[in-house]
Amino acid sequence: MPKGLLQHIHSPLELRQLKLAELHQLAQELREFIIDIVATKEGHLGASLGVVELTIALHYVFHTPNDKLIWDVGHQAYGHKILTGRKDIFHTNRQKGGISGFPNRSESPYDDFGTGHSSTSISAILGMALASALKGEKERQHIAVIGDASIASGMAFEGLNHAGVTTANVLIVLNDNAIGIDPSVGALKKYLTNVKKGTARQENIFEALNFNYSGPIDGHDLQGLIRELERLKTIQGPKFLHIITTKGKGLKKAEENQVVYHAPGKFDKLTGDLLPKSSRVEPPKYQDVFGLSLVELAKENQRIVGITPAMPTGSSLKFMMEQIPERAFDVGIAEQHAVTMAAGMAAEGLVPFCNIYSTFLQRAYDQIIHDVALQNLPVIFCLDRAGLVGQDGATHHGLYDIAYLRCIPNLIIFAPMNEVELRNIMYTAQLGLQHPIAIRYPRGRGVTIDWKQKFKEIPIGISQELKKGTEIAVLSIGHIGNMVSQLLEDRKDASKIGHYNMRFIKPLDANMLTSILDTYSHIITIEDGCKAGGFGSAVLEFSNEIGIRKPIKIFGIEDLFIEHGTVEELQSLTEIDMLSLNNYINTILNTD
Repeated sequence: MPKGLLQHIHSPLELRQLKLAELHQLAQELREFIIDIVATKEGHLGASLGVVELTIALHYVFHTPNDKLIWDVGHQAYGHKILTGRKDIFHTNRQKGGISGFPNRSESPYDDFGTGHSSTSISAILGMALASALKGEKERQHIAVIGDASIASGMAFEGLNHAGVTTANVLIVLNDNAIGIDPSVGALKKYLTNVKKGTARQENIFEALNFNYSGPIDGHDLQGLIRELERLKTIQGPKFLHIITTKGKGLKKAEENQVVYHAPGKFDKLTGDLLPKSSRVEPPKYQDVFGLSLVELAKENQRIVGITPAMPTGSSLKFMMEQIPERAFDVGIAEQHAVTMAAGMAAEGLVPFCNIYSTFLQRAYDQIIHDVALQNLPVIFCLDRAGLVGQDGATHHGLYDIAYLRCIPNLIIFAPMNEVELRNIMYTAQLGLQHPIAIRYPRGRGVTIDWKQKFKEIPIGISQELKKGTEIAVLSIGHIGNMVSQLLEDRKDASKIGHYNMRFIKPLDANMLTSILDTYSHIITIEDGCKAGGFGSAVLEFSNEIGIRKPIKIFGIEDLFIEHGTVEELQSLTEIDMLSLNNYINTILNTD
């Protein structure tokens, strides 16, 4: 058998020329290649390792890119990228200027649909299949690969429900490994477990939806996969293949600890051991401050409940799930359900903390408006990963929450500058508010070592004057205010610059803003979010309403999608970094 098969694979054309017996060697090389790169460059590991055989089989049997292939979410698409012409640049994965960590239509003709949020693949592939039918392309195949966590989402069921009553030539491959990022939950997960055991009650749910069902089969049996895919290729109409895989397959540590090795950071490629973290004392992550503070509050307030749509580890709701499991709910990948369930709980007098990543709350916009705000139910939304999030890129940046929430009546919006403010607004909210509130905070570490301080109530709609000035007022919202404070510490003319931690985007502190607009000749606003409709826009609107005309410069994200890179690189790219702010201040003071 020849050595080094992977080095000769530049597209699926070369892959299809291999003999069946050679594919096992290719699978081993592909696994080793993924491990080798991710060990030093970081990224999503376990999901891609689990579908190595499936990836090879799909590209071996189907004539991609003419046949359409969509990877749901895209965490598992590394092998796909490597086999479709991106092997030599795979080391740039998730780095600024490099390839995306998710399928991206602009990156390759083999990436048929951009994914990053879950459960979209069935709807998208059905749309493509129906389009092919309308165009008379009868031989084109359409395949969607979706995980057992993603298929439990409402949108996936909507796609299945429609596909089952069409004659569309679609194949849904269920990659069943009993875990998404955290272990899968819900009744469907239990049903799939029973299917594997052969103890599922009554008829097969997918057959009942009019799919030609096959499985479950071993997703690591390459020859068995290829045989079954070849068979399904000849069958017209909606088809469903259920495969069983092991997330992290081929790296013992990743198989044993699937949650950690979903995206493990840097590790030893030979042993799988995680590389030691710095031993220096650092401020905590905002996520951990949220999770630990929630437990602290919930132990005192029996009405508090926690809700997350499938992200207990990432959001740190896991602390409450471990200590007060009966009052902490992982609802699976179901953001709409999470929000309306929280509304139902609030209607019955509970105090729901609904923790959702900013980018995923977009999926529940109707529920925020109709089920929460319209009824003025005091749900406490904790928006994790607000702002630029780094290497996950455009699908994951939480840049739009201020703009899309600010226009909703009854909703309070708060952004803490540090961990202590996060704790205190959580404390304030659970005391009892007349309105729902959204608390937005970034991914990663804060600035306060001594963060676990006694709770204090924060007056709603009241900002802070951190530093008085004479000429320029900088109005910051959220964590980015720490950068402003650092900048002012280093300026010799800092006495001319005032700094205000506005905290509340809604309601704005009208008294403080009026005083600022009366006092200063130049106003600067800075936010880690989109400029259009954001915090700066709110200040401009307020200035116009009270009839004060002062130059107001808005620092925020321009009207374009931001790709991937480190947070620091992206802040520089979008000019919301210290250098850009400092340069602008220089132009004002030098002019004046």
